[in-house]
Amino acid sequence: MGLGAFFLSKAGGGRKRTASGRNRRSPEVESGEEGGPDEAVAFIAETVAELTKLAERHRLEVLSHLLGMALLEAQEHLRLRSKRKLS
Repeated sequence: MGLGAFFLSKAGGGRKRTASGRNRRSPEVESGEEGGPDEAVAFIAETVAELTKLAERHRLEVLSHLLGMALLEAQEHLRLRSKRKLS
């Protein structure tokens, strides 16, 4: 099942809330499992680029524009990260 098919076929049902302060992980645990913020922004940039193309293909102008702005923000973060690492 492709990424688009999963999101388009899912009906209703939002996220369930947990009690405040319970089942929370420390930032160290989360970063060890999922990578750090640099990996997250790289993943977000890749995913948002795909979503932007999907929105454009279906002529969803406002959504396409907003996703494009998110893509620009992620790319800027990646550019600044690579600039920092060169220093």
